[in-house]
Amino acid sequence: MAAEIQPKPLTRKPILLQRVEGSQEVVNMAVIVPKEEGVISVSEDRTVRVWLKRDSGQYWPSIYHAMPSPCSCMSFNPETRRLSIGLDNGTISEFILSEDYNKMTPVKNYQAHQSRVTMILFVLELEWVLSTGQDKQFAWHCSESGQRLGVYRTNAVASGLQFDVETRHVFIGDHSGQVTILKLEQENCTLVTTFRGHTGGVTALCWDPVQRILFSGSSDHSVIMWDIGGRKGTAIELQGHNDKIQALSYAQHTRQLISCGGDGGIVVWNMDVERQETPEWLDSDSCQKCDQPFFWNFKQMWDNKKIGLRQHHCRKCGKAVCGKCSSKRSSIPLMGFEFEVRVCDSCHEAITDEERVPTATFHDSKHNIVHVHFDATRGWLLTSGTDKVIKLWDMTPVVS
Repeated sequence: MAAEIQPKPLTRKPILLQRVEGSQEVVNMAVIVPKEEGVISVSEDRTVRVWLKRDSGQYWPSIYHAMPSPCSCMSFNPETRRLSIGLDNGTISEFILSEDYNKMTPVKNYQAHQSRVTMILFVLELEWVLSTGQDKQFAWHCSESGQRLGVYRTNAVASGLQFDVETRHVFIGDHSGQVTILKLEQENCTLVTTFRGHTGGVTALCWDPVQRILFSGSSDHSVIMWDIGGRKGTAIELQGHNDKIQALSYAQHTRQLISCGGDGGIVVWNMDVERQETPEWLDSDSCQKCDQPFFWNFKQMWDNKKIGLRQHHCRKCGKAVCGKCSSKRSSIPLMGFEFEVRVCDSCHEAITDEERVPTATFHDSKHNIVHVHFDATRGWLLTSGTDKVIKLWDMTPVVS
């Protein structure tokens, strides 16, 4: 009697819908056009392109516009079809796109920065254009008059920018690893606070105005979830990449975070679970399990006639331990450790199989991602990479 063949479970993964190719240099930023099968992109090759899907099924430019300087970033407002483009020379150029996305009309230029514009946000409710630059300045302008309203000097070059319309708080992440929160008024700003949790520079920020949570991605390969709402003031660390975080996006309706990195990975995090803060690492001159001295503890080494050992830390309890007392490895998904990390032997025994169940899914985009844009209404994700290619993904199998 033949053995019954059991079908393999279907792997839920993103579906590649389209590759959009044709840029001569890296596409620094791109967005999906809402309610249209189209993409707007800005590139290091100085071009602004609007790609529309043709009857052939391929995306071809309906607009091909050359700028005077490489295009570093952009912000597109679908309601007004206002396109703000940051340039390498520090200028922000503003255009209005026609209803059929076949024409772009120049509106005005802002002399916003002394060097490359790194991030732009257009705030329709306040008619403000917010921007950061390599000149280490954050600036905001009136989009009606073009007049500069104010400027704030940042700690380092900023690479993350988010804004909360309700409270008028702006969040700025910079290369030093610091996140700065400012309260903006019409013509002045007030420093609210600064905080630091990354060991590398902040590379991306994402804001959830409903839960009042800020996500920061870093070159240290980690994402931190900051509880800005103040319920507990917690900071949850997420470890799921092997390279620096390049971009973040948040699906509010499903409470899932999408992080993309230089490793080409697309990680979808379930944030609708009760996560735990990672403990602070404890200081000790000897192993807090077996009391063996660490190699700098000369007195105990001499008194006990023992060779000093190297210090490690258990990622679950934070205790300082020697290698012998932390020989095991385990994932701790609820603490954000999706990969196996060092834990002490007693914590390893205490972690149950249920606690090792992953809270994230991992997917390979097959290119080094520099930017993402998520269209929540369709569940589409756009990724642009250093390979000059834009990819469109159907994320509904994993973001649902």
